[in-house]
Amino acid sequence: MHHQLDLQRRQQNGNASASASASISSSASLVNGSTPLPTVPIGAQAGSLTITMPPIQSNSYYKIAPSEYVTFGWNFSSILVTPTALTVAAVGANGNTYPVGPSNGVIPGTAQSVVWYPYGYQIANPSLPLDPATYTLHIWADGGPSAFPTPGYLAPNSQLEFAMYTPQAYTPLASGWQCAGCSGALPQLKINSALPGVVAMIVIMLLSGFTTLRRVWD
Repeated sequence: MHHQLDLQRRQQNGNASASASASISSSASLVNGSTPLPTVPIGAQAGSLTITMPPIQSNSYYKIAPSEYVTFGWNFSSILVTPTALTVAAVGANGNTYPVGPSNGVIPGTAQSVVWYPYGYQIANPSLPLDPATYTLHIWADGGPSAFPTPGYLAPNSQLEFAMYTPQAYTPLASGWQCAGCSGALPQLKINSALPGVVAMIVIMLLSGFTTLRRVWD
């Protein structure tokens, strides 16, 4: 009888321990997330991104004007952990940050390009317009723009610089367009045109005077 009671108590204690362990395991799963962390091999390099469009060595100028789109492209290397999303932004010389792309700068983590319509942004955001200036393109993953390079994970990239400008509106001559540098050039043109005639007149006068003197001497 006592033996059966001891056996039942042991079974109850075992069941309680198993239940507690399951509860702790479940809580840990909820805290850490249902998806296990990926395994990155020892010695793996930090993931990187290389800009391919426009070429990083080129000087790129883009118009802020209707129907003018800008495409940025890139390649990945050493990425072992695919980002959930990428954030693309342009940081201006004035310190302001502008989202790049149609979805407020956030695109899928596997994307390798983004198309930007600066004029559309300009119209939709009059309180924070794009200035005609130099910009730096920033691309970062889940770790944010200041993430430290980590093996297998994409490191932030800010290697591309480009410039933006606003074209001047066309003004016909009939509407009063004037050339700012032409008013001073016209008198100069007149002077230059008259110079050969003046020189010829001086030469003729000198020759005539020389001929007269010869007659007097003779």
